[in-house]
Amino acid sequence: MDPELEAFIPLFPDVNLIDPVTERKNFADLAAKLPPPDTAGMEIEDRTVPAEPDVPVRIYRPHQAQGALVWLHGGGYVYGDLNTEHPWATRIAEESGATVISVGYRLAPEHRFPAALDDAYAVLIWTAEHAAELGIDPERIAVGGHSAGGGLAAALALRARDRQGPPIRFQLLNQPELDDRQESWSARHFTETPWMNRAKVTASWRHYLGSQSATPYAAPARAADLSGLPPTYMATAELCPNRDEDIAYALRLLQAGVSVELHQWPGTFHGSQAILSAEISQRQIAELAAALRRGVAE
Repeated sequence: MDPELEAFIPLFPDVNLIDPVTERKNFADLAAKLPPPDTAGMEIEDRTVPAEPDVPVRIYRPHQAQGALVWLHGGGYVYGDLNTEHPWATRIAEESGATVISVGYRLAPEHRFPAALDDAYAVLIWTAEHAAELGIDPERIAVGGHSAGGGLAAALALRARDRQGPPIRFQLLNQPELDDRQESWSARHFTETPWMNRAKVTASWRHYLGSQSATPYAAPARAADLSGLPPTYMATAELCPNRDEDIAYALRLLQAGVSVELHQWPGTFHGSQAILSAEISQRQIAELAAALRRGVAE
């Protein structure tokens, strides 16, 4: 493990996803301890997207924004919101120069699949339909997310393709949660890795799916056909249970004719880029932003 990251492991709280309400509070408390981002270089606006039910979003507009990103937060489908995601959405917008639309989708287990995906799809349609009002080129809209949010972004791209929905220019997938089956080597062996491990991933899928059988729109790794999906940046962490399913998905995208950039970060663990003082975390965030900037460039 990267020594800068390893030094912080004792400070990470024990999160097990058994009690979603408690974990939401704990995660919010943890996010509140992060240094507040500098938002001087952009406009930030809270809006509500009309849907059934309505979906809250927070829009980050850097000056002279280039392209847009519908961004979906992590949290195992169970926790996270617009406020906990605020530092990351701000940094992505600032460093990429893209307008970022952060989505406050409904959480499991109170709202199981497909509630979160329905919310994300409503925001994608709204973004495309209101592109002129938002100052967005409707041909330069990307989708992306971290962890469970990355899984939602991948599912969103699949649904948009299959329903002939708004065109997606690019997908930005950071350590996404893609496969409920957990059959890969990393999913089976990473039982004690920091922050995210096999037990947490299992609990996440249980909350999200309930008694439902997984479909490709819930677990994108189950999709038989990955052709026609947008160019993709996939980032994986070496010590993450999602690692191998993400690499396999990236390879399948390539084999389906999709352009892919795959970056495997050595010595990192799931979500370790939150340790901003580490040099490798700074490089991870810079690469995500740079990939987005390239992905939505004219």
